[in-house]
Amino acid sequence: MAVRHRLIKASPETVWNVLADGTRYGEWVVGTSSTTPVRGQWPAVGATLEFQVRLGPVSLTDRTVVRRCVAGSVLELEAKAGFLGTARIALELRSWGEHCLVLVDEHPLQGAGGLLHNAGVEALIQLRHRAMLARLARCCERDAGAQDPAAGSGSAPPTGPGVAHA
Repeated sequence: MAVRHRLIKASPETVWNVLADGTRYGEWVVGTSSTTPVRGQWPAVGATLEFQVRLGPVSLTDRTVVRRCVAGSVLELEAKAGFLGTARIALELRSWGEHCLVLVDEHPLQGAGGLLHNAGVEALIQLRHRAMLARLARCCERDAGAQDPAAGSGSAPPTGPGVAHA
C-alpha cells in the first residue's frame, strides 16, 4: 500500500478548492493530458471524470469516480485504468499550523494491477505520488499567493527606525 505525504504551504481550504475543481484534475494528476466530466457534479459521490493519458503516440482513455467525499478533508477516488484494473486513491487533508498536510494512500482493487502488485510497483507508485504531490503543491501555493494581496505586491516590508521586527 503506497502512502505518501507532503506539507503544502497553503491553507486546507485552498488545497480543497483545487481538489474539488474537476477541471483542474489534469493540473495535479501525473500523466493526465485532458479531462471531461462524464457524470455528476465533482466531487460529489458518484461523480465521474474521463481522462486521457498519453504515452508517446498512444492515448488511453480512462475514468475516475468519486467514492467518498468529506468536504474540506477527504476525497477517495476509484481510478479505472483499462486492463490494469482499478485502484483506490484516498487524499486526506489535515491542518498543520497555517498550512495543509496532504496524505495520499493508494492501493489496487481489481485487475492486473492487483495481481502484479509487488515492491517494484510500489516504488513506482511512490515516485508517481511524489510528482503528483509536488504538482498539487505548485497549484495550491500559486493559488494561495494570488489570494494574498501582500504576496504579489513585490514591495519589501518597511525597515528603519521605529519599525518593529518580530
